[in-house]
Amino acid sequence: MSAPPSVLTRLRGTIDVLYREMIKFGVVGAVAFVIDLGGFNLLRRTVLQGTGDWVLSHAVVATIISAAVATVVAWIGNRMWTFRHRRNRPVHHEALLFALTNGVALLLQAFCVGVTNQLVAGETGWVAENLAKMIGIALGTLFRFYAYRKFVFSHEPLEDTSPLAD
Repeated sequence: MSAPPSVLTRLRGTIDVLYREMIKFGVVGAVAFVIDLGGFNLLRRTVLQGTGDWVLSHAVVATIISAAVATVVAWIGNRMWTFRHRRNRPVHHEALLFALTNGVALLLQAFCVGVTNQLVAGETGWVAENLAKMIGIALGTLFRFYAYRKFVFSHEPLEDTSPLAD
C-alpha cells in the first residue's frame, strides 16, 4: 500500500492542471476571437451597414451573430480539448450551461457595443465599435473562464495517463 500524495505534490498537480487549462482556453479563445471580431467587421461593412434601431442597432445585431458563431467554435474547442478531462455530465446539460454562460458574455458585449454605438457616430464610429467589442470580449472572457471551471466543466479532472494528455 502506497502513501497518499503529499500536500506539495497535490498543489503542484492542481497548478499544472490550471496552467494547462488556461493555455488551452487561451488558444481556443484566440481562434474564437478572430472569428468573432472578423465576423463582426465583415457584417458591419457589408449587410449590416448603418445604424438601425437603438435597441437592435446594426452593430448589436452584428455582435450577436458573430458572437454566436464564435460560441459554437469555442464549445467544440473547449469540450473536445481544453476541458475534455472534466466530462462527467450529459452533453445536453453541459451544452445548456455553456449556452447560458455565453449568453451572459454576449450580453456584456452587446451592452458595450450598443452604448458605444449610441455615443459615438460618424467617421470614427467603427474604431469605437471595435474597441467596445474588444472590451466586451475581454469582460466576457474573464466571466467565461470562471463560469466554465465553476459550473460548466466543474467536475474534478479525470486521471489521464495517456501520452496525448496535453
